[in-house]
Amino acid sequence: MNPPTLRAHADSRFVSASDGLRLHYLDYACPSAGRLPLVCLPGLARSSDDFWRVAEAAQAQGRRVLALDYRGRGRSDWDKDWTHYALAVEQDDILAVLRDAGVSSAVFLGTSRGGLHTMDLAAETPGLVRAAIFNDIGPKIELEGLLRIKRYVGKLPPIASMNDAIALMRMTAAPQFPAVSAEDWAVYARQTFVEKDGKVALRYDPELSHTLDIFTPDAEPETFWDRFETMSQTPMLVIRGETSDIFSAETMEEMARRAPRLETFTVAGQGHAPLLLDQPTIGRIMEFLSRCP
Repeated sequence: MNPPTLRAHADSRFVSASDGLRLHYLDYACPSAGRLPLVCLPGLARSSDDFWRVAEAAQAQGRRVLALDYRGRGRSDWDKDWTHYALAVEQDDILAVLRDAGVSSAVFLGTSRGGLHTMDLAAETPGLVRAAIFNDIGPKIELEGLLRIKRYVGKLPPIASMNDAIALMRMTAAPQFPAVSAEDWAVYARQTFVEKDGKVALRYDPELSHTLDIFTPDAEPETFWDRFETMSQTPMLVIRGETSDIFSAETMEEMARRAPRLETFTVAGQGHAPLLLDQPTIGRIMEFLSRCP
């Protein structure tokens, strides 16, 4: 079951990737839009549904919003070859969606992996990224957080019901997210799992876990400072979860030093990545968007 409010506000659209795989995105139309659209890119194992509260607020502000499902996630088809769950392939998919939607420039909101895509798109497709919001991601990623994510992506104990799924989410993630309400845990669980044929399943291909195989305790994760520096004059808002183990406060400070137009916001009582469900965070995003083209 998906968050019920989604269906009344967004149209589900499908487009073929260059290799024929079917991709899905949500299109929050705004017939009176006078500003650039907002393109929302999710995290590694997340989906387009993560952005529904942000999308509704941005839509009310006069923007069309697109929220994408990468291949193997959400309502997009799974790939038979897990090696295609790669940044380069996904970037080509993103461009296919934007062509289908008729979008040649936009403001981008990227959560975690979505922020890496935003940096790549800005560097490789000049003029596309006119402003950017990074949700708990920067050019340097902390190994400790990657190893934690590796321990759970693609792994799911038997779950009998959605209520059990909600309890599992609260039990495993609550230490990093003490400020999240019971209501929002229920919303987030329904964005993470799906009830199908009497069972609770993940909303992504478990083979996605193989993309993390390269991360071992002695690994040195790639950095993206060169990509980020191509955006040094781009309006940016960087959001950090207060307890994040992926995106350090030091990295956020270094980003601000290198990009004079960059703004920052810390989400109290949340880790990696902030859920984008609380009103203070949504309000800060809307404040930033009000000053974007």
